[in-house]
Amino acid sequence: MDQRQPDPTRVASGPTMATSGLRGSAQFAYGRGTLKSELEGKVAVVTGASGGIGEALVAAFVAEGASVIAGSRRGVDASDRVVSVTGDVRNPADMHALMARGVERFGRVDVCVVNAGIWPEEVAPLHAMSEARVREVVETNLLGAMWTARAFLFALAQTGPREDGHGASLIFIGSTAGRFGERGHAEYATTKAALRGLMLSLKNEIVLLDPHGRVNLVEPGWTVTPMAEAALAEGGAMDRVTRTMALRQLAKPDDVAASVLFFASPTLARHLTGQTLVVAGGMEGRTIW
Repeated sequence: MDQRQPDPTRVASGPTMATSGLRGSAQFAYGRGTLKSELEGKVAVVTGASGGIGEALVAAFVAEGASVIAGSRRGVDASDRVVSVTGDVRNPADMHALMARGVERFGRVDVCVVNAGIWPEEVAPLHAMSEARVREVVETNLLGAMWTARAFLFALAQTGPREDGHGASLIFIGSTAGRFGERGHAEYATTKAALRGLMLSLKNEIVLLDPHGRVNLVEPGWTVTPMAEAALAEGGAMDRVTRTMALRQLAKPDDVAASVLFFASPTLARHLTGQTLVVAGGMEGRTIW
């Protein structure tokens, strides 16, 4: 064997720093089928769980062996590992109740996916947009995200970090609208852009509660969901939305869910925080004309 090549059977380990309260050596055995998410037995809260991406998120966490507190306005089908909780992300008390349900049922909440959001279908320039529309989007997408994160961090402060060193994970679902802007949906783009500032702030706060805690952001591009169906059905829409993409295809909810699972994993993304993962086929911007 060429000694310069890594031995795939070797167990990688890092410096042990248990005496300082930091996590000890990582134990990964790299090889076929050995990259595990270690999400089995974990508890995840997912908001917006009844929507297209939300449904995929719930199914993905369950498939990894996690239990899910599924928050939504309409409710979802419950099972032995899925608890459906109805509530409104605009109401801080509802978000505290959502987290409390997870702690009551499973003892703690390990992962929180801030997924709930709205995207008004009607194209409207800001000067012609109603105050009611602006307020609803801001209160749902931005304040709702803050109330959800606030409740999650409060629950983490109450339960404390896990003894096994698997850090808590807070994941925001943003949008490429927050990266490139979106004409006719300025209020939506603004709320999604603001999530980056929130994420970058909270990555430095969560570690005060859990030294291994992480906060990250997933930014999907156009994704085939019920919320986007009407817009994508318009003549020429498919060509227009994929024009600046290297992969001229639309994302599926499962593509977004897979990215979230990666960030949620206390092993695969152990040393990733304050990062943004864009799930948009290599999108480079928006077409204007």
